[in-house]
Amino acid sequence: MIKSLDRAMSVFEYISQARGKNLSSIADELGQSPATIYRILVTLESKGLVEFDGDAQLWHIGPRAFVIGARFLRRTSLVERARPILRKLMDTTGETANLGIEREGSVLFVSQVETHASIRAFFPPGTLSPMHASGIGKALLAQMDRDRQARYLAPGALQAFTARTFVDRLALEGELQKIRDRGYAVDDEERTLGMRCIAAPVFDINREAVAGISVSGPTTRVSEPSVEELSRPVIEAARQLSQAIGGAAIRLPD
Repeated sequence: MIKSLDRAMSVFEYISQARGKNLSSIADELGQSPATIYRILVTLESKGLVEFDGDAQLWHIGPRAFVIGARFLRRTSLVERARPILRKLMDTTGETANLGIEREGSVLFVSQVETHASIRAFFPPGTLSPMHASGIGKALLAQMDRDRQARYLAPGALQAFTARTFVDRLALEGELQKIRDRGYAVDDEERTLGMRCIAAPVFDINREAVAGISVSGPTTRVSEPSVEELSRPVIEAARQLSQAIGGAAIRLPD
């Protein structure tokens, strides 16, 4: 490692997390001399990575940091980043792992890692599923603002697929509140009898739900008593993917 570069990156990361710090505070908290910290800050300032507020005598993150971060976001591929996470989720749960996004009022499945079990769920990339009768769909609906959510819950939009499908708007709104509270959604044979799905939302840098990760399988394996246990690796996978694309998952109460 290049020690001087390592010190500079530590200062840069520290500034990025702070809301304005003076020189002496930075030096004290990082355990470096003010002279060393000052040289690093001036160098970073010359590249636009930090900036100095002369009136308040405070150092802040600079605009160039945003430009570089934006380049990373443009490079990031949701599907590419999700693949190893989906594989790990399938290995952990033993069930098919899925990645889906919202497209024109439906869930579009964009990636899947199938279980090795002979009886399994199968949603090849390109498959569309109704939002209200899908684990991923309900996970995304639960994170939408009321106006946007209302467009998906308009009268006549809630088609019944099984006797378990939510077709009453008020009942579905109650279910969406439960999903927000616990952090995951369940498709409990609402699209296909004999199949159950557990899903959690993936968030981008703006804390908006842009995708969902799920596991799905037959009710003989994904039983009601196992739902809560299976939800943990699903939520963790969604958290990891959120971080991988520069976002942060919403913290749930302990």
